Amino acid sequence: MADLVKTNARRDGEEQFQALEQEALIKNSSLDELVADADAGGGIEAIANRLSKWIVAALFGSVLLLRHDGAALWAVIGSVSNSALSVALKRLLNQERPVATLRSDPGMPSSHAQSISFISVFSLFSVIEWLGTNVLSLFLGGLILALGSYFTWLRVSQKLHTTSQVVVGAIVGSVYSTLWYVTWNSLVLEAFTSSFSVQIAVFLVAAASALGFAVYVLLNWFKDDR
Repeated sequence: MADLVKTNARRDGEEQFQALEQEALIKNSSLDELVADADAGGGIEAIANRLSKWIVAALFGSVLLLRHDGAALWAVIGSVSNSALSVALKRLLNQERPVATLRSDPGMPSSHAQSISFISVFSLFSVIEWLGTNVLSLFLGGLILALGSYFTWLRVSQKLHTTSQVVVGAIVGSVYSTLWYVTWNSLVLEAFTSSFSVQIAVFLVAAASALGFAVYVLLNWFKDDR
């Protein structure tokens, strides 16, 4: 009877020790993950990087709602075609991302940098168009460019892209946005205001572009979750 009690006591002690050991391993593992995240540029920068696309999308959406004109529809088409151009360039150049990243798709040019630059430049032009060149427009324009530059730099900070990939993406997005905006004012605007059929065509293309882009994003989202 005494031997049985000793055996049970020893088993209970071993089980408690194993439970404490597993709990310690879990805590150490979590701590190691936090330290790794911090070393990899985690914290506020990681959160800002995750939220950047939503903040930029909210800015772009606000500009489109405030404009609510043909230029807004034209901007939607331009934004989607700019994203398609980024995908095509990535496949053509096929340059790897930084070694530290876990993503295997090509990184040249940075699609985030290209999209953010397109939206930032278009928003800047819109602000100047509304307010003219004055202190307020210069302040808002500087703020837009500062935010765009910061969100673009985060792609390098988080080791998702190299500096050259981000710079090329920013240049391509900025140039494409400028050309798209100039094309609207120099070629499309007159036809849009004078022809109802052109208005319908621009609206349909913008709606189809937005729908197609939304489907593309959702499909890639579900693919990444697998």
